[in-house]
Amino acid sequence: MPVHQPSKPRARRPATEARPYHHGDLRRVLIDAALQLAAEGAEVSVREAARRAAVSPGAPFRHFPNRDALMAAAAEEAQRRFRAEIDAALREAPAADPLARFRAFGLAYLRWAMRNPAHFEIISTGRYFAHGSSPDLTRDNAELIALTEQMLVDAAEQGLLRSADLKRIQVAGRALVYGFARMNLDGHFPRWGVGEGEIERMAEGVIDLFIAGIAKP
Repeated sequence: MPVHQPSKPRARRPATEARPYHHGDLRRVLIDAALQLAAEGAEVSVREAARRAAVSPGAPFRHFPNRDALMAAAAEEAQRRFRAEIDAALREAPAADPLARFRAFGLAYLRWAMRNPAHFEIISTGRYFAHGSSPDLTRDNAELIALTEQMLVDAAEQGLLRSADLKRIQVAGRALVYGFARMNLDGHFPRWGVGEGEIERMAEGVIDLFIAGIAKP
Protein backbone atom coordinates (compact mmCIF):
# COMPACT_ATOMS: atom_id res chain seq x y z
CA MET A 1 0.00 0.00 0.00
CA PRO A 2 1.53 3.38 -0.97
CA VAL A 3 2.45 5.66 1.85
CA HIS A 4 0.38 8.86 1.90
CA GLN A 5 2.59 11.94 1.65
CA PRO A 6 1.20 15.00 3.41
CA SER A 7 0.70 17.93 1.07
CA LYS A 8 3.00 20.87 1.46
CA PRO A 9 1.44 23.99 2.88
CA ARG A 10 0.71 26.67 0.25
CA ALA A 11 3.26 29.46 0.33
CA ARG A 12 1.82 32.66 1.65
CA ARG A 13 2.22 35.97 -0.16
CA PRO A 14 4.77 38.07 1.71
CA ALA A 15 3.08 40.77 3.74
CA THR A 16 5.06 43.44 1.91
CA GLU A 17 4.09 42.27 -1.59
CA ALA A 18 1.48 44.56 -3.16
CA ARG A 19 -1.57 42.99 -4.72
CA PRO A 20 -2.00 43.78 -8.40
CA TYR A 21 -4.46 46.60 -9.12
CA HIS A 22 -7.47 45.07 -10.84
CA HIS A 23 -7.79 47.78 -13.51
CA GLY A 24 -4.17 47.38 -14.54
CA ASP A 25 -3.63 51.08 -15.22
CA LEU A 26 -5.30 53.29 -12.66
CA ARG A 27 -3.95 56.49 -14.16
CA ARG A 28 -5.49 55.73 -17.55
CA VAL A 29 -8.81 54.73 -16.00
CA LEU A 30 -8.97 57.99 -14.02
CA ILE A 31 -8.22 60.09 -17.11
CA ASP A 32 -10.96 58.28 -19.06
CA ALA A 33 -13.35 58.84 -16.14
CA ALA A 34 -12.56 62.56 -16.12
CA LEU A 35 -13.15 62.81 -19.87
CA GLN A 36 -16.44 60.97 -19.51
CA LEU A 37 -17.56 63.25 -16.67
CA ALA A 38 -16.77 66.29 -18.80
CA ALA A 39 -18.65 64.79 -21.74
CA GLU A 40 -21.69 64.39 -19.51
CA GLY A 41 -21.45 67.97 -18.30
CA ALA A 42 -20.86 66.74 -14.74
CA GLU A 43 -18.52 68.29 -12.20
CA VAL A 44 -15.06 66.77 -12.55
CA SER A 45 -13.22 65.94 -9.34
CA VAL A 46 -10.60 63.42 -8.28
CA ARG A 47 -13.06 61.78 -5.89
CA GLU A 48 -15.80 61.49 -8.51
CA ALA A 49 -13.31 60.02 -10.98
CA ALA A 50 -12.35 57.50 -8.27
CA ARG A 51 -16.01 56.60 -7.79
CA ARG A 52 -16.40 56.04 -11.54
CA ALA A 53 -13.26 53.91 -11.51
CA ALA A 54 -14.64 51.88 -8.56
CA VAL A 55 -11.61 52.47 -6.35
CA SER A 56 -11.24 53.95 -2.89
CA PRO A 57 -11.37 57.76 -2.67
CA GLY A 58 -7.73 57.92 -1.67
CA ALA A 59 -6.37 55.68 -4.44
CA PRO A 60 -6.15 58.33 -7.20
CA PHE A 61 -4.04 60.71 -5.16
CA ARG A 62 -0.93 58.62 -5.87
CA HIS A 63 -1.28 59.81 -9.46
CA PHE A 64 -3.17 63.10 -9.21
CA PRO A 65 -2.71 65.17 -6.04
CA ASN A 66 -5.53 67.52 -6.99
CA ARG A 67 -8.18 68.30 -9.59
CA ASP A 68 -5.85 70.53 -11.64
CA ALA A 69 -3.39 67.66 -12.08
CA LEU A 70 -6.20 65.34 -13.21
CA MET A 71 -7.61 67.89 -15.63
CA ALA A 72 -4.16 68.63 -17.06
CA ALA A 73 -3.72 64.92 -17.78
CA ALA A 74 -7.22 64.73 -19.28
CA ALA A 75 -6.49 67.73 -21.50
CA GLU A 76 -3.20 66.24 -22.64
CA GLU A 77 -5.03 63.03 -23.60
CA ALA A 78 -7.71 65.00 -25.45
CA GLN A 79 -4.96 66.95 -27.23
CA ARG A 80 -3.21 63.71 -28.16
CA ARG A 81 -6.42 62.44 -29.80
CA PHE A 82 -6.92 65.78 -31.55
CA ARG A 83 -3.36 65.77 -32.85
CA ALA A 84 -3.80 62.21 -34.14
CA GLU A 85 -6.83 63.41 -36.15
CA ILE A 86 -4.84 66.30 -37.63
CA ASP A 87 -1.85 64.11 -38.49
CA ALA A 88 -4.06 61.52 -40.17
CA ALA A 89 -5.74 64.18 -42.30
CA LEU A 90 -2.42 65.69 -43.35
CA ARG A 91 -1.04 62.31 -44.37
CA GLU A 92 -3.87 62.10 -46.91
CA ALA A 93 -3.36 65.66 -48.22
CA PRO A 94 -1.00 66.30 -51.16
CA ALA A 95 2.41 67.31 -49.81
CA ALA A 96 3.06 69.80 -52.62
CA ASP A 97 -0.24 71.71 -52.24
CA PRO A 98 -0.13 73.94 -49.12
CA LEU A 99 -3.68 75.24 -49.52
CA ALA A 100 -5.02 71.71 -49.79
CA ARG A 101 -3.14 70.91 -46.60
CA PHE A 102 -4.49 74.04 -44.94
CA ARG A 103 -7.99 72.95 -45.91
CA ALA A 104 -7.40 69.41 -44.64
CA PHE A 105 -6.15 70.82 -41.33
CA GLY A 106 -9.23 73.01 -40.93
CA LEU A 107 -11.67 70.24 -41.77
CA ALA A 108 -9.96 67.80 -39.40
CA TYR A 109 -10.12 70.42 -36.65
CA LEU A 110 -13.85 70.98 -37.17
CA ARG A 111 -14.79 67.33 -37.54
CA TRP A 112 -12.92 66.37 -34.39
CA ALA A 113 -14.41 69.29 -32.43
CA MET A 114 -17.94 68.46 -33.57
CA ARG A 115 -17.62 64.76 -32.75
CA ASN A 116 -15.86 65.38 -29.42
CA PRO A 117 -17.42 68.57 -28.05
CA ALA A 118 -16.44 68.02 -24.41
CA HIS A 119 -12.85 67.22 -25.35
CA PHE A 120 -12.77 70.31 -27.55
CA GLU A 121 -13.92 72.47 -24.66
CA ILE A 122 -11.30 71.02 -22.33
CA ILE A 123 -8.42 71.91 -24.65
CA SER A 124 -9.76 75.19 -26.00
CA THR A 125 -11.13 77.04 -22.96
CA GLY A 126 -10.00 77.85 -19.43
CA ARG A 127 -13.14 76.41 -17.88
CA TYR A 128 -11.48 73.30 -16.49
CA PHE A 129 -7.91 74.38 -15.69
CA ALA A 130 -5.17 76.86 -16.58
CA HIS A 131 -3.68 75.67 -19.86
CA GLY A 132 -0.36 77.33 -19.16
CA SER A 133 0.21 74.87 -16.32
CA SER A 134 0.74 72.04 -18.81
CA PRO A 135 4.08 72.28 -20.67
CA ASP A 136 3.04 69.42 -22.99
CA LEU A 137 -0.17 71.19 -24.00
CA THR A 138 1.65 74.49 -24.50
CA ARG A 139 4.30 72.85 -26.66
CA ASP A 140 1.80 70.97 -28.81
CA ASN A 141 -0.30 74.09 -29.39
CA ALA A 142 2.84 75.97 -30.44
CA GLU A 143 3.68 73.17 -32.88
CA LEU A 144 0.22 73.32 -34.45
CA ILE A 145 0.41 77.10 -34.81
CA ALA A 146 3.84 76.75 -36.43
CA LEU A 147 2.44 74.08 -38.75
CA THR A 148 -0.34 76.33 -40.04
CA GLU A 149 2.11 79.19 -40.35
CA GLN A 150 4.42 77.06 -42.50
CA MET A 151 1.55 76.05 -44.77
CA LEU A 152 0.81 79.72 -45.42
CA VAL A 153 4.49 80.53 -45.95
CA ASP A 154 4.65 77.73 -48.53
CA ALA A 155 1.48 79.01 -50.20
CA ALA A 156 2.89 82.55 -50.35
CA GLU A 157 6.16 81.32 -51.83
CA GLN A 158 4.19 79.53 -54.56
CA GLY A 159 2.26 82.73 -55.31
CA LEU A 160 -1.08 81.24 -54.26
CA LEU A 161 -2.29 83.96 -51.87
CA ARG A 162 -4.06 87.28 -52.46
CA SER A 163 -2.50 88.89 -49.39
CA ALA A 164 1.04 88.92 -48.03
CA ASP A 165 -0.25 89.41 -44.46
CA LEU A 166 0.15 85.81 -43.36
CA LYS A 167 -0.47 86.50 -39.68
CA ARG A 168 -3.84 88.02 -40.45
CA ILE A 169 -4.80 85.02 -42.59
CA GLN A 170 -3.68 82.64 -39.86
CA VAL A 171 -5.65 84.43 -37.14
CA ALA A 172 -8.72 84.66 -39.40
CA GLY A 173 -8.52 80.91 -40.09
CA ARG A 174 -8.25 80.15 -36.39
CA ALA A 175 -11.19 82.44 -35.63
CA LEU A 176 -13.23 80.71 -38.32
CA VAL A 177 -12.74 77.13 -37.13
CA TYR A 178 -12.88 78.00 -33.43
CA GLY A 179 -16.01 80.10 -33.90
CA PHE A 180 -17.73 77.41 -35.94
CA ALA A 181 -16.87 74.77 -33.35
CA ARG A 182 -18.17 77.00 -30.54
CA MET A 183 -21.41 77.62 -32.43
CA ASN A 184 -21.90 73.88 -32.63
CA LEU A 185 -20.99 73.34 -28.98
CA ASP A 186 -23.36 76.08 -27.83
CA GLY A 187 -26.23 74.81 -29.98
CA HIS A 188 -26.51 77.87 -32.26
CA PHE A 189 -27.03 76.17 -35.60
CA PRO A 190 -30.78 75.45 -35.34
CA ARG A 191 -31.52 79.16 -35.05
CA TRP A 192 -29.52 79.67 -38.26
CA GLY A 193 -31.60 77.06 -40.03
CA VAL A 194 -28.82 74.45 -40.11
CA GLY A 195 -30.10 70.99 -39.18
CA GLU A 196 -28.14 68.37 -37.26
CA GLY A 197 -27.42 66.37 -40.40
CA GLU A 198 -26.20 69.42 -42.31
CA ILE A 199 -23.55 70.74 -39.91
CA GLU A 200 -20.58 68.81 -41.29
CA ARG A 201 -21.47 69.75 -44.87
CA MET A 202 -21.80 73.37 -43.75
CA ALA A 203 -18.37 73.14 -42.11
CA GLU A 204 -16.85 71.96 -45.37
CA GLY A 205 -18.57 74.74 -47.29
CA VAL A 206 -17.37 77.40 -44.85
CA ILE A 207 -13.78 76.16 -45.08
CA ASP A 208 -13.96 76.18 -48.89
CA LEU A 209 -15.36 79.72 -48.84
CA PHE A 210 -12.45 80.85 -46.68
CA ILE A 211 -9.88 79.17 -48.93
CA ALA A 212 -11.46 80.79 -51.98
CA GLY A 213 -11.22 84.15 -50.26
CA ILE A 214 -7.50 83.95 -49.48
CA ALA A 215 -6.39 82.26 -52.72
CA LYS A 216 -5.55 84.02 -55.93
CA PRO A 217 -8.08 83.33 -58.70
